[in-house]
Amino acid sequence: MKKITIYSVFLFLLLSLEGFAQQSSSFISKGASISFFSSAMLEDIEAKSNLAGSALDIKTGDILFRVKNTSFQFDKKLMQEHFNENYMESDKYPVSEFKGKIENSGQLTTDGNYTAKVSGTLQIHGVTKAYATMATFTVKNSIITAAASFDVKLADHKITIPSVVGKKIAEVVKVKINATYKH
Repeated sequence: MKKITIYSVFLFLLLSLEGFAQQSSSFISKGASISFFSSAMLEDIEAKSNLAGSALDIKTGDILFRVKNTSFQFDKKLMQEHFNENYMESDKYPVSEFKGKIENSGQLTTDGNYTAKVSGTLQIHGVTKAYATMATFTVKNSIITAAASFDVKLADHKITIPSVVGKKIAEVVKVKINATYKH
């Protein structure tokens, strides 16, 4: 039953994003990559998901990213289990989401390389916070690739780190996003 529910949520996400991308100025990325890296005194932790969905509208500058928290893969299964059960509480907060705006998004209509400020709100662990970062965009033959990175302070999203593992998990993690958009 759980697999059907997960599949239904993912299918709903893709259909929602495809509806968003129906406009000629809108693009969709079905396999966007989101990764994070935590460098702490005793251990580095890295996880990645290639199952994020994203949509952008170059006319309005609107951009949306959604990822199921359980889609992040770790080198160690125990880390993945702790991430979902103890820190992200993925049963309670199954999805993380960014909604924002790309400044000067109209430039993405012409082939070339661009840097633009992206600002909006990031919802993680049920907490929404404003973020802004610079992103790089490459446009070629109506395909847009995007990359960005920014820091997330875990306490800002009420993710608590028990003192017993405090030296293994950094208070701030580096998040990296890569997406390829098509009509």
